[in-house]
Amino acid sequence: MEPFPDQFMEFHPIHGTNVQLDYSGTKATRVESFANAVCFSKNPLKPGEIFLIEIEDKELGWCGHLRVGLTARNPLDLEVVPEYSIPDLTDVGDSWIFAITRNHNKVKEEPAAEGQGAGEEGLNGGHRLGRGENEGGAGREGEGDEGDNNSKPKTFFTDSHLCIDNIKIPRDKLVGRSRPGRFSHILDDLYKTNALPPTARRSRIGVLYVPKGRDVADMHIIINGEDMGASAKGIPVIQPLYAVVDVFAATKCVQIVQVEYGFSSLQTLCRKAIQKHIVHRMAIDWLELPEALKHYCKYE
Repeated sequence: MEPFPDQFMEFHPIHGTNVQLDYSGTKATRVESFANAVCFSKNPLKPGEIFLIEIEDKELGWCGHLRVGLTARNPLDLEVVPEYSIPDLTDVGDSWIFAITRNHNKVKEEPAAEGQGAGEEGLNGGHRLGRGENEGGAGREGEGDEGDNNSKPKTFFTDSHLCIDNIKIPRDKLVGRSRPGRFSHILDDLYKTNALPPTARRSRIGVLYVPKGRDVADMHIIINGEDMGASAKGIPVIQPLYAVVDVFAATKCVQIVQVEYGFSSLQTLCRKAIQKHIVHRMAIDWLELPEALKHYCKYE
């Protein structure tokens, strides 16, 4: 893969009617109801470039959670932004979108059942692997996150990059972190082991595509630094691909996390050096460092 320069990630100014963006274009909040909250990346993604968001806030009382994916449809060409990403956007084709669940793309590949719709398989050349989430509008509270206990140890501070084929993504921003507090060290460990529900507050979800041959690619979803595998295969990449984020139902607000691909800044290098020599980031408070650097090291 050829290196590409960092670009500042923003949401597209075209979005669902219930979405409000902040002044920077990096935070999307659903201001009412449970739907009409489909957002897009402002620019198409480059091969191997991750669109990473953090769940900032949730809203109790709704069934269903965040959906993410890719679309080859330019938001500027949409007559109207669909109410739902699934099935409205997937049904028109050229879109590969999943409800975020623990095992949405950890199912065995099976032949498409006769009469199966485009929302499940065969989306204009892309082969969808996961089953996503049952649709039909948002009901009341009662849907639980998956309890799949993935206790695989992570090497967040020792492996500097997440590798997917020949794609290398810096790890330092991929894992969610709790807000500083009495039990933050316990929560941080749960984020690192990806043991919390994938749609918990502060979880970080990313989507990218990995070239797999001439003019085709696989879509991957990353949950708190763990590659969930190929969610869709054989996606045509002749047209530009935009990230899709549906701030749906129980997910209320998301914030884009900027990822540095090039040379790390001096602040980033200092943060990595400090993190290697402390037990937990709250111990930074006792170090003789400038307050601004302490905040930066704790990701505040």
